[in-house]
Amino acid sequence: MAYLEIDRISAAYGDTRVLWDVSIEVERGEVAAIVGSNGMGKTTIVRAVSGLIPVTGGTIRFNGKEITNCSCGRILGAGIAHAPEGRQLFRDMTVYENLEMGAYGSTARAHLGESLDRVYQWFPVLRERRNQLAGTLSGGEQQMATISRAFMSRPKVMLLDEPSLGLAPNIVDNILLVVKNLASEGTTILLVEQDVRKALKISDRGYVIENGTVRMAGPARDLMDNEEVKKAYLGF
Repeated sequence: MAYLEIDRISAAYGDTRVLWDVSIEVERGEVAAIVGSNGMGKTTIVRAVSGLIPVTGGTIRFNGKEITNCSCGRILGAGIAHAPEGRQLFRDMTVYENLEMGAYGSTARAHLGESLDRVYQWFPVLRERRNQLAGTLSGGEQQMATISRAFMSRPKVMLLDEPSLGLAPNIVDNILLVVKNLASEGTTILLVEQDVRKALKISDRGYVIENGTVRMAGPARDLMDNEEVKKAYLGF
């Protein structure tokens, strides 16, 4: 059984069904990329895992335990943190206050200083901006703060939704390097990403989503060499 196992889930927004029997597996310490065009259901998958939307069919298991339709708080407490699309920081709070909010639970609180040191090593600009209102940060700085806030809970699994969206290439490369380093240290990553090339480059396995279903799946290197993926997503 995989560390994080999404088994044939379906999900909908009201009467509009978005996912059909989606199955995804991620092993401990892996980076698994969910890629595809906009509007295909990628974000819905991670929202379902984190408890933000209900699953109407199938099951989700984490470390051998079922977490299907558990509350967001329970899922976060189990060790799954979500860095959402669109950043969604507390704009009228400082950078430091946003990061502090991420230190959910007694264990995270006990390691607050240590976690802050790690974050400031990755993104020194956040130390410089720590007393600045989050809503006044640039887009790249806000994305750094969003990922860092998720890390502050000291999660076992991080769900990263479109971390490169709208950012300059050098900032994207820095963020994805941090993601890869986190995985090498044992954090499991489920990455939703529109930049298929960069996502697969840092991932162990990939899932191509089309119209709410898994169109292709396999080792990331194999998907990068797949002629259909090259034509549809890599510009060949």
